[in-house]
Amino acid sequence: MTLILGIDPGSRVTGYGIISTTGSRQEYVTSGCIRAAAKASLPEKLSEIFAGVSQIIEEFSPEEMAIERIFMARSAESALKLGHARGVAIVAGMTLGVSIHEYEARKVKQSVVGTGAATKDQVQHMVRMLLKLPGNPQQDAADALAIALCHVNTRFSLARLPEGGVNTTFRRGRLAEKVSTDRNPQ
Repeated sequence: MTLILGIDPGSRVTGYGIISTTGSRQEYVTSGCIRAAAKASLPEKLSEIFAGVSQIIEEFSPEEMAIERIFMARSAESALKLGHARGVAIVAGMTLGVSIHEYEARKVKQSVVGTGAATKDQVQHMVRMLLKLPGNPQQDAADALAIALCHVNTRFSLARLPEGGVNTTFRRGRLAEKVSTDRNPQ
């Protein structure tokens, strides 16, 4: 059994979700949000995120952490704040010896919903269905659980590849054929 912590970073709300995985089976462990005080300064918010992520790691001892990569959103300022929040979450994980894995938002949505253009409601619904939850988790927590699920799906897919991590059976989307160098087969 492996515990995986998913993190959906944000300067105001950082979602987290932990799942356990055994082989290709996943089970919900916990999820929630780290909410920074609205009137706090950015350094104070970052300190709260660091403390919150550290506390979760110390309490549950996940072996791996999956976190969303930065993308250019509404503005450069938003991307910078998101980068700060992401950075302190990564430092918390690294400080406590957790291996870190990063995924683009589109890949997470593709992995969980089947389309990279999925809405937050679709992600929330699929997380509920995949983890057999009685209700929808909070949106930020659902995003964090989706990131953890994406990591499991990616890790499980890579584990099935031949040694060396390269699939030599397919080439450019087609089955590779053995090509004969003899031009006059008889």
